[in-house]
Amino acid sequence: MLKQKASPRATSLERLAGTRAEVQDSPAYYTVGWICALEEEYECACRMLDEEYAGPETLPDGDNNTYAFGRIRNHGVVVSCLPPGRDGTESASRVARDMVRTFPHLRFALMVGIGGGAPTSETDIRLGDVVVVTPRGALGGVIQYDLGKRLPGGRFKLTGQLNTPPDKLLSVVGDMRRRYNDPRKPDFVAEHIRLMDDMAEYQRPQRDDLYRAEYQHKEGKTCEKCDVKQTVQRTERRSQRVIAVYHGTIASGNSVIKDAATRDSYAHDPELKVLCFDMESAGVMNNLPCLVIRGIGNYADSHKNAHWQKYAALTAAAYARELLLSLKSRGVDVVPPWVARIEDEVVQVGRTVERIDEKT
Repeated sequence: MLKQKASPRATSLERLAGTRAEVQDSPAYYTVGWICALEEEYECACRMLDEEYAGPETLPDGDNNTYAFGRIRNHGVVVSCLPPGRDGTESASRVARDMVRTFPHLRFALMVGIGGGAPTSETDIRLGDVVVVTPRGALGGVIQYDLGKRLPGGRFKLTGQLNTPPDKLLSVVGDMRRRYNDPRKPDFVAEHIRLMDDMAEYQRPQRDDLYRAEYQHKEGKTCEKCDVKQTVQRTERRSQRVIAVYHGTIASGNSVIKDAATRDSYAHDPELKVLCFDMESAGVMNNLPCLVIRGIGNYADSHKNAHWQKYAALTAAAYARELLLSLKSRGVDVVPPWVARIEDEVVQVGRTVERIDEKT
């Protein structure tokens, strides 16, 4: 029996698929890093990918990171998470350094996850809201609160400066801000969080209680025993958006902020006006160009718990996805020439397949 000869169309499609796989398996394909600190943040990041790839088969010696690989629009994205129980700026710095060494074509990174919000009368930050780092005045966007000192009167003096986010990302953030504030435009955060509608534990919780700064948490992992009469009365939001997005300064350091007085001292400082706190951003900012995106999972006070943590991780990831969808190719440096040549070959193969289809 004669062996059936493969059709030119089938052969071309196989070659096309093989070429794409070779590109996706190469470290040079990945130009965007996405760094998380917690498992739920990592889960959300992976669910935001348009496609997930196998990625490179081997990693260099000395890189202890675990990666997920994929694509959002035309950006190759590599996602990594801090090891369990290894939080803080030093751990984040190690993950960022290893990522840069393994993927030398990275243009920038996104540090995406939860943070502790610092609401004031000026900034009505609530659980689930998103804070995006943006420079303000002399501040680059992220301050390291354990590397400064307190002056008489409670003022905070910085003793060092971290890098600012890349201008190309800040430009996209500005346009996203305009679109999100326009009620005629679609709610892109609401659209992207629906990617996890099948996971009940990531859906929005009901209660959002902000307790008065002087009222301390009672015993237990939840606030069931806390006095609801001690909560701050806030008006219902009129916006139809699922969350609010704030832009400004994030304070980062190796210690968890779980004290309302400390929180408020940074939030009310006229030179700082801190919007939220985290434990990782300061470790990443000086390792590669980076934008920090935080979903508010608690109020950085004694009532801190994990009730809103998963939803906050999801809203931050949803914002990050929209940012990459909004970032056009010209917003990222030109890809390496050899990658461009392979992509040209892929296009040529695709055109050949189309011509064969027309003739058959």
